[in-house]
Amino acid sequence: MYNHNMVGSNDVAASKKFYDATFQAIGGAAGTINPNGRVIYTHNDGMFLVSAPRNGEPATVGNGCTIGFAMESVAQVDAWHRAGVENGGAAIEDPPGVREGSGGTWYLAYLRDPTGNKLCAAHRLA
Repeated sequence: MYNHNMVGSNDVAASKKFYDATFQAIGGAAGTINPNGRVIYTHNDGMFLVSAPRNGEPATVGNGCTIGFAMESVAQVDAWHRAGVENGGAAIEDPPGVREGSGGTWYLAYLRDPTGNKLCAAHRLA
């Protein structure tokens, strides 16, 4: 059911710096910019895009929205989180760590990107 996700940005250059760092920390590549000025990332058969809104209005974040990225290990979650904080993101929620819930046991980390979009790195523990 999932094909891609796009977030809006009020500063595409700052967002590209942030997402380049977080995706490269987990083995992905830097984003490419298409002719429309959108930054495009592809990794593990998924596509993630960053763009200024086409209607000319400021980008805003979705209240209650979280974009979750699947990670292969605890170390990958930590590397993603560290790269995000070092490149314009803000650490939010609890520090990276284990969370118990009805969906099992997870190692999670949360960030806000430079525009304020809420992101999560998630690794399911055995």
